Amino acid sequence: MITVEQYQQSVLDRVEPLPVRRVALTEAHGLCLAEDLGAVLAVPPFDNSAMDGFGVRAGDVAGATAEHPVVLPVAGDVPAGTPQPAGVAPGTAVRVMTGAPVPPGADAVVPVELTDQPPGAADLPARVAVREPVAAGAHVRRAGEDVRPGDVVVRAGAVLAATHLSAAAAVGHGAVPVHPRPRVGVLATGDELSPPGKDPGPGRIPDSNSVLLAALVREAGATPVPLGPVGDDPAVLRDVVAAALGDLDVLVTSGGVSVGTKDVVKAAFGDELDFVTVAMQPGKPQGFGVLAERVPLLALPGNPVSVMVSFHVHVAPVLRRLTGLPARPPLGTARAGVAWRCPARRRQYLPVVVEDDGATVPSVRPASAGGSGSHLVASLALVEALAVVPEDVDAVAPGDEVGLLRW
Repeated sequence: MITVEQYQQSVLDRVEPLPVRRVALTEAHGLCLAEDLGAVLAVPPFDNSAMDGFGVRAGDVAGATAEHPVVLPVAGDVPAGTPQPAGVAPGTAVRVMTGAPVPPGADAVVPVELTDQPPGAADLPARVAVREPVAAGAHVRRAGEDVRPGDVVVRAGAVLAATHLSAAAAVGHGAVPVHPRPRVGVLATGDELSPPGKDPGPGRIPDSNSVLLAALVREAGATPVPLGPVGDDPAVLRDVVAAALGDLDVLVTSGGVSVGTKDVVKAAFGDELDFVTVAMQPGKPQGFGVLAERVPLLALPGNPVSVMVSFHVHVAPVLRRLTGLPARPPLGTARAGVAWRCPARRRQYLPVVVEDDGATVPSVRPASAGGSGSHLVASLALVEALAVVPEDVDAVAPGDEVGLLRW
């Protein structure tokens, strides 16, 4: 057997980030930015009003009080979106809305609340009475005071959230350079598999692995491409893979990688994949290779819990590498809420429920009474994370510290 790290590294050494592509902002959510994003436009792009009110020359209203307001003729109206606003001559005012350009000649904005005018929809008045003075620059957002052209707005490596995309649009971008979302072929193997929702009949089981893998791929931010299930015929498996390969960035299979007489993935791709045993439980048998010198193939064992664990331990790092992210983020920490046994000389990845009661370190307990048994598919509905126990530990006691792999 080889260690988990040895196998992970042997896989990641043969995987490179997908080529950078510019995609529209509407398609970039959740993708990794490949280059620093600099501003094209200033923010704000022009001097604009921070308030609904009246653009004035501050000196004209310096002596205004509630008892003795300064009355100014209103020379125009500047709603938001006005390309050529009316100017403010000495001794006049121009009504201006929030976000609208500051009228030429004005050096301040008097909020409507400091005048005799009502807030909200109203006809343009002939005059406005200003009841308090304002300083020069009051309620004016200056062009470029937030961002100037050339300033870096989002750093390379950021996973683009809604706020990043909004900022990109505000500074003049309609598309951004990203590592694209990988297209991941998912394929379960085995003559025993039956379509979900139908009576499988004697000796057969529902194909939960195809559903599981497609959903895990989607949760990891990639695009699943369902290809199966495929029975235990190596020629058929090779034909299905060959037909799909040109449209894939990575392929993940389940089943057919152990020591059975009908291990179809081994039979079909024995010359192209390396099949190994990894010191982990569940998920000991694994296979990996690169098809057509381009598409990584990760061959997972067939038991559903093994599929889930193997995906988070081995497939997820590959998808992160393809999208330009750090392949292996650090583990969290938890404490065991109950005792459990561990396999000899293998790292345990125990499906657990997280009991976060506000403590700095959360508590975990097995999601199933069967522990990490790889066949316990029904317990998957309860799983919130994996407790990670080192190879040299044969038992965990309540309160013991364990690693925590969350997604």
